[in-house]
Amino acid sequence: MELTKVESQRAGDFYYRGVHQSGLQIYLYPKKSGSSTRAVLGTRYGSIDNCFQREGEPAPQTVPGGVAHYLEHKLFESAEGDAFSRFAEIGVNANAYTGYESTSYVFSCTDRLYEALEILLGFVQAPYFTEETVAKEKGIIEQEIRMYEDMPGWQVMLKYLQAMYHAHPVREDVAGTLRSVQEITPAHLYRSYSTFYHLSNMVLVLAGQFEVDKVLELCDRKLKPAPPIQAKRVFPREPEEVVQPFVESRLSVAMPLFQFGYKEKSSRVRTENDLAAVSVLLSVMASDASPMFRRLLEEELINESSFGYQYLEGNGYATVIFGGESRTPEEAASIIRQEAARLGREGIPAEAFQWAKRSLYGDCIASLNSAAGIAGWVADFALHGLEIFTYIDTLAELTISQVAKKLDIFQDNRTVLSVVRPL
Repeated sequence: MELTKVESQRAGDFYYRGVHQSGLQIYLYPKKSGSSTRAVLGTRYGSIDNCFQREGEPAPQTVPGGVAHYLEHKLFESAEGDAFSRFAEIGVNANAYTGYESTSYVFSCTDRLYEALEILLGFVQAPYFTEETVAKEKGIIEQEIRMYEDMPGWQVMLKYLQAMYHAHPVREDVAGTLRSVQEITPAHLYRSYSTFYHLSNMVLVLAGQFEVDKVLELCDRKLKPAPPIQAKRVFPREPEEVVQPFVESRLSVAMPLFQFGYKEKSSRVRTENDLAAVSVLLSVMASDASPMFRRLLEEELINESSFGYQYLEGNGYATVIFGGESRTPEEAASIIRQEAARLGREGIPAEAFQWAKRSLYGDCIASLNSAAGIAGWVADFALHGLEIFTYIDTLAELTISQVAKKLDIFQDNRTVLSVVRPL
């Protein structure tokens, strides 16, 4: 396998990347500092990919909601035993998580790296689903779904997405529903696994201390080549307008929680420039150095430690979200609206732009000191066809006019306020 060395003059760092003969994209980021190593094995398959048409099939087929998450659970189980137990036996901390567009399997260790990597590459390539094991897992996942129903932070977000999106599956819980979980069969799992878990749809990232040659030798030994399956993801048409501008629920909270944001047109392709420009814009608008943040704080409309913002974007969806704890969420949302409108009228202040860009650039460089941070960042970017050093260069060279173009995100007729109030 031939590796390419990717270097960054700005970051003063490098990593290796290449495509294994099995089709797996491999990223190896050696770090002499630190004592731990982080591994991520990810696939481009998440909760929103529940309707797809494989090459040669006459029409798209839909699987029940929650199959991607169900697969994540079941892959740890094999005829030889539970992979979590095998990791624990060698003192390695492992986990997995399913997102809207990807599923990742991770571990961190200070030694016995190659044993842990062998376990990881082994169980992800060895699906084992029977009627009995699939049925047994349903009760576990149902308990997980019920647990999230009582989590205010998750519910305020879920209700937000359901008020914003009419049909796109991002509006559904990643784990599915109590009803959809009951519909999942081994056939659904095998169909989705064979479609999205072939190695040419996956990436492996290692960051930390390791020997490159030993990693490649292990990959040659463990990876099983398989022909890629071409599949088209199918999404329903999503209107530009929101479902409803306000949604409210009640749970056991001491203070109301809110999520307020804007629905963006989602037809564009995400690039490093898009992400950098939106990141700077949100920092200008809502970071703890911004006038809006200080006003919200001075008027006691937010809790300083809980307030945050994010750009949630993917295949067919995009939204800017602000949120946290607030005694009066409606007033907090009103001030956010006012600030978005003011920036649209007056433009972005040059001083605020420069501060935000420098701050974000510094955060990016600092994050390259953590093996866990590097592995997660590289994997997320690779799964979306992006590259971290390109992002750092783009951020450093970003202009205020590029950021100003993103102000059209804030369309006042496409907003949602989701609130969770105390019982």
